Amino acid sequence: MADNNNIKKEIEKRRTFAIISHPDAGKTTLTEKFLLYGGAINTAGSVKGKANSKYAVSDWMEIEKERGISVTSSVLQFNYKDFCINILDTPGHQDFSEDTYRTLMAADSAVMVIDASKGVEAQTIKLFKVCVMRHIPIFTFINKMDRDAKDSFELLDDIETVLGIRTCPINWPIGSGKSFKGIYDRRAKTVRTFKAVSTGGRSAAEETDFSIDDENLHEIVPDDLYETLIDEIELLDGASDELDLEKVSKGELSPVFFGSALNTFGIEILLNYFLEMTSPPLARLSDKGLISPVNEPFSAFVFKIQANMNKAHRDRIAFLRICSGKFDASSDVYHVQSGRRLKLSQPQQIMAQDRQVISEAYAGDVIGVFDSGLFAIGDTITLPGQKFEYEGIPTFAPEHFSRVIQLNSMKRKQFVKGITQLAQEGAIQIFQEYTAGMSEIIVGVVGVLQFDVLKYRLENEYGCEIRLEPLPYGFIRWVADTTTDVTKLKRMNNVKAVKDMKGNPLLLFVNEWMIKMVLDDNEGLELLEFKKNVSANSPDIQ
Repeated sequence: MADNNNIKKEIEKRRTFAIISHPDAGKTTLTEKFLLYGGAINTAGSVKGKANSKYAVSDWMEIEKERGISVTSSVLQFNYKDFCINILDTPGHQDFSEDTYRTLMAADSAVMVIDASKGVEAQTIKLFKVCVMRHIPIFTFINKMDRDAKDSFELLDDIETVLGIRTCPINWPIGSGKSFKGIYDRRAKTVRTFKAVSTGGRSAAEETDFSIDDENLHEIVPDDLYETLIDEIELLDGASDELDLEKVSKGELSPVFFGSALNTFGIEILLNYFLEMTSPPLARLSDKGLISPVNEPFSAFVFKIQANMNKAHRDRIAFLRICSGKFDASSDVYHVQSGRRLKLSQPQQIMAQDRQVISEAYAGDVIGVFDSGLFAIGDTITLPGQKFEYEGIPTFAPEHFSRVIQLNSMKRKQFVKGITQLAQEGAIQIFQEYTAGMSEIIVGVVGVLQFDVLKYRLENEYGCEIRLEPLPYGFIRWVADTTTDVTKLKRMNNVKAVKDMKGNPLLLFVNEWMIKMVLDDNEGLELLEFKKNVSANSPDIQ
């Protein structure tokens, strides 16, 4: 009983959330400032990738350091006050939205970062809609208030009209840019003043708290800004939505915070309120119904696979989101998809590419385990005797295709290993010609930047030079009946028949009109736009 109470206590301490944003809104900077508060790192890195700078902790891949962008999600765990926090840092670029989607499947809530000078941008909409699909709580951090910003009410209206979610400001900015003086905490009725300092390292803006009625506040906040603040507070109190945690939990209302991540201003308020307003891990849906995080034994699912995190060992890590109970490294587990009983090898707590071997973990935690090639994205792991599957992670249909030409045939073995492992990560999908001599490989991606990452990683991690020949296709469909002989289908001009890593037949089309033509001319043919959990375990590349 005491052990059960301890498990319950540990799980209730957990908070697992993703950070999403448009590129350059300040997501990686915000992530690192959270880590600073938790004592997980001593110095924040520069995210610009300058030769003489420390790189962002969460951007660990070489291509990320060179370009100053995030191209893969990373996991960061740290303790803050009485909480154990798992941050899932996601790529901001739309070309990597599939990786972000998978990561959000492992998160219980999300922090959406918005640039105060730009408002809601195109990519924010796409990622936000993924959150909406999951009905998870979304907290908004309007960043870069130390720069000239849009009108604050305009920013709120932007979120509500473009994204379709109500907002409730928890704090409110006083000015912006050079006239940015601080933020007003609506619940505490206090003003935290802002004075910029040189950024980087542990440096934070100088902060002083004043009551809204404190005469000393007038020495810092000019009369015109103070009067504007009083008017805006009155307007907010009368017109804005009240904080309703039930609506927040359903993803219908977003608490909004203002600040400057670069200056570490407004971060502590955001973190404290966020931890207060979010819940511990909740029950997860499986094919046997909801699985309680506290009352059920250990279970988890794979949401990410990453090869070559450790250059010295060329290993492969499967990322597991623990959904229920306590994980004990000494106990056997059951891999539902293969029906195998096994021990999870080298279970690790992750801090970007740095790892620490652990003996236990709890629902809400994200751990990495060594993967010999058994696991696929979406797989469920339980204790022996338990058999259920968590809801699957769908495979996105690629929108861009290229033929891969290997430039050195002597490195065929490395090439096959490299492209197979990258496909198993879910970053790319690989297909083969549906004709004799199936050595030709076609790669499909959701965003074109993934081609650059593929080429870079094959060259730098596997020593294989390739050339990519773009193909004119923009649409792909799985053939519902896998026994169909696609070579005998009619009206196949400008249509390419391929098969995926499991031998399933697919068709590539130049446009949507051709899809309709093929369906009209082939009675009984059924084509699928999505295929759930296309396993990448056993490719057969010649």
